[in-house]
Amino acid sequence: MLSVSEQVKTGRFIVRRDAGLYGYERALGRAGLSPVAGADEAGRGASAGPLVAAAVILSDAPARRIAGLQDSKLLTEATRERCYAEIMTKAVAWSVVRIEAAECDRLGMHEADIQGLRRALLRLSVAPAFVLTDGFPVDGTGSPGLAVWKGDRVAACVAAASVVAKVTRDRIMTHELAPQFPEYAFEVHKGYETRLHRERLSEYGPSVEHRRRFASVREAYEQASGGARSGTAGQQPDVGGEGPGDDADAFGHGQVGGPGVGDLGD
Repeated sequence: MLSVSEQVKTGRFIVRRDAGLYGYERALGRAGLSPVAGADEAGRGASAGPLVAAAVILSDAPARRIAGLQDSKLLTEATRERCYAEIMTKAVAWSVVRIEAAECDRLGMHEADIQGLRRALLRLSVAPAFVLTDGFPVDGTGSPGLAVWKGDRVAACVAAASVVAKVTRDRIMTHELAPQFPEYAFEVHKGYETRLHRERLSEYGPSVEHRRRFASVREAYEQASGGARSGTAGQQPDVGGEGPGDDADAFGHGQVGGPGVGDLGD
């Protein structure tokens, strides 16, 4: 059997421009590389909250395709929620991994991203024959893979992973962290660098959910170091110690036939 690189060179799974969102999966299937898993993350550019990585294997049955699926950033919140619910019931397998802010600081965002995607792929209940990732390659998955530029816009399984990661992270920021830290309005900006977030960060100082590698957070720590602050704001995360282990960051996994334990619910 030809290696993955040889199959690419010989055109055995060249994807036509008009192949549609499921074109990669169909082409790889024709090359004998099925099932195909897609992986993506949410929260890489946020200065607060966890990084969430997801992996999804979709069914190739027309009846189990996800209507309206595309890059999560291009979907309305209502459409993302609908696609998420369909992915939970129609996908062959899915998994979600959560990497906390302190571990993102310890590893650096790129390494945290790679590790999150790798962990999500390894936690799939069905082993993929091939892996598609968004933007950059992820090694150590035990399967051949391909990094696809803007993969969440051209490959269905990557788009599905982007939806699962985005919806999961938004729910964490809105339903878990916002009640714990109401002063930061996490339910509004989800930890990203908006004007409102910067204003609240300047007013209240950073929380344990803020990432010290971001300039705005470092500046807030420097300002807060001039005097003690009460409550949770101003506490510094321990970025020097070990982050959570592989078991601790597993947020859940599931497959068709029952809900995954990672489903946060409404």
